[in-house]
Amino acid sequence: MSSVPRLVIAAPSSGSGKTTVATGLMAAFAARGLDVSPHKVGPDYIDPGYHTLASGRVGRNLDAYLCGPELVGPLFLHGSRGCDIAVVEGVMGLYDGAAGEGELASTAHVAKLLRAPVVLVVDASSQSRSVSALVHGFASWDPQVRVGGVILNKVASDRHEELLRDALDSAGVPVLGVLRRAARVDTPSRHLGLVPVAERHAAAVEAVAAMGAQVEAGCDLEGLLGLARSAGALSCAAWDAAEVLAPAAEPLMDAAPPPPLPAPTPGAAPPDPRFRPEGPRPRTPPEGAPPDGLKDAKRRVRVAVAGGPAFTFSYAEHAELLTAAGAEVVAFDPLRDEQLPDGTAGLVIGGGFPEVYAAELSANEPLRKAVAALARSGAPVAAECAGLLYLCRELDGLTMCGVLDASARMSERLTLGYRDAVAVGDSSLAVAGTRLRAHEFHRTVVEPGSGAAPAWGVRSPRRRVEGFVQQGVHASYLHTHWAAEPGVARRFVERCRTS
Repeated sequence: MSSVPRLVIAAPSSGSGKTTVATGLMAAFAARGLDVSPHKVGPDYIDPGYHTLASGRVGRNLDAYLCGPELVGPLFLHGSRGCDIAVVEGVMGLYDGAAGEGELASTAHVAKLLRAPVVLVVDASSQSRSVSALVHGFASWDPQVRVGGVILNKVASDRHEELLRDALDSAGVPVLGVLRRAARVDTPSRHLGLVPVAERHAAAVEAVAAMGAQVEAGCDLEGLLGLARSAGALSCAAWDAAEVLAPAAEPLMDAAPPPPLPAPTPGAAPPDPRFRPEGPRPRTPPEGAPPDGLKDAKRRVRVAVAGGPAFTFSYAEHAELLTAAGAEVVAFDPLRDEQLPDGTAGLVIGGGFPEVYAAELSANEPLRKAVAALARSGAPVAAECAGLLYLCRELDGLTMCGVLDASARMSERLTLGYRDAVAVGDSSLAVAGTRLRAHEFHRTVVEPGSGAAPAWGVRSPRRRVEGFVQQGVHASYLHTHWAAEPGVARRFVERCRTS
């Protein structure tokens, strides 16, 4: 049984201040010397970068749609191992989940799976007495969701605070914090949300410090810590990459694996924490024995993973799974590095913002040629969303790698949502018929949208094929979480050995 103290930070709707409060709490608790485990509900890649800055530990996602409800607890325990407290930032409104799927993947769903108390962040900027009705409604909607406190955000004055507190006296939910309006904690946004930490490192550090100071000054940290300690014990075991890749744990390894992953992130010069995860260290095998994740004593193969400001989207578990499967994971920056790491046997190019850096990516001709040569050799290349754009012939008229006979451009239309998909054919990542859940999030268009051998048949919200499979290349718009289908990492690494 595990009882890591934990809080879920939720809100009635998006834009209420969850990220400010959650990130500020992480920073404030860390400043007090606590080891804080940061988590984000849903598929979002950007908020965890701010969480990493605030806590000093890699931010991790908890997505009951992508990974299944059964993995939420184990993945949480994996990330929070050894921590004093965990802070989980919710997604959208407290009860908003996957469209048409009821509570699935909502913040409320994850809070119940974690047996964690919820702190409701309320934007109080345009209300006074009505706040009591709002909080009462959210606290009573689902008896299994325990709203243990409220933090009032964007409070205008002492008088406004007094009115809000008086109104909430009858709601039965304690006020655990009051935050005044503060422009200095605002973080810039653009077409897909907040600007990632890796693109504004110094400014992001300053913003996170300001969030921490504001929360420290305006919130009852002792009361919040006490609430976190009231979380129920979890009976599941912590997820472990080596264990899920053990042969006994994976009887269907060749019958059901999925696709592409993203890459490194959070900060600037220091090595990306995603490639030195804080969970259990890989076990040292006895002398002469093969490393974890290998059936026989083969050398590790080098897998290059794109990172830097242009490719900041990644789930930490992907690098952990690749390592457990027998890969040496090496990060590189397509904006700066003119060659792939020496000895690269496979390449992962994840999500991010290549459209913002298209000119710089195009100008790095030596790397573009190296990527194209690797793809022509038949080596496995997993490209996801931003990686798909980078492999195209051109992006907004600028030359890219030319691996795919397709062009990409920015679009006014936002494509966003969970997807239900099936692998159309065999690839370096999946065998034909593999079913998985994924997430799509972009404002770009690739023409054509699929190749002669598509990567996926998308079954919802509408039926279509998308993506490209050619030689060892698997390129798609779909984001997936490999913890849901860990065999994909073994399959990818084995293709690196044999290609």
